[in-house]
Amino acid sequence: MRETLPFKFREAWRRHRATALVVTVLVLCLIQALGPEAARALRYERTSIGAGEGWRILSGQLVHLNAMHLAMNLAALVLLWFLYVEDARPRDWCFIALGSALGVGLGLYFFEPGIAWYVGISGALHGIWAGGGIACRRRWRLESGVTLALLAGKLLLEAWHGPVSGLLGASLPVVSAAHRLGALAGALVALGLGLGRRRL
Repeated sequence: MRETLPFKFREAWRRHRATALVVTVLVLCLIQALGPEAARALRYERTSIGAGEGWRILSGQLVHLNAMHLAMNLAALVLLWFLYVEDARPRDWCFIALGSALGVGLGLYFFEPGIAWYVGISGALHGIWAGGGIACRRRWRLESGVTLALLAGKLLLEAWHGPVSGLLGASLPVVSAAHRLGALAGALVALGLGLGRRRL
């Protein structure tokens, strides 16, 4: 019988799998508290990366436009953790998160020359979403199919009408290409790890 969500939540805490989530939230909040100077020093910036500041490929995804931008991304991160944390090992999630972030940063640099700068973890979150959709197939194929269909639908909607946040009335600038790149990278990493097929 499929586990209930409250049971999953308790089990995740019992197994100490919340540690990475808590650390991630604290780090992102601390970076945000450092202010706009830190954001300018860390954000993805095409010209600076070309000048040798390669760390911005990853560090740009640790900074956010403002507290609202950070809060929206953290809410999405917590939701994804809550839904999929037990569908893969912690190290698998590390690979998916890192691979998604690299996919976003490198993808923007090599394939999106018109994007001068970028901040936020939303691209990597789409990779985690894709990875979760693949990983949960081992537990319940219907959830996997629905998850991946929703992700594909969101990406298609963004490609057709622009960012979903804009449709909802939010005024934050969104780089939809980062979402597509992150989702592709996360899916490739999850498939490469054999998630959704092998036993944990």
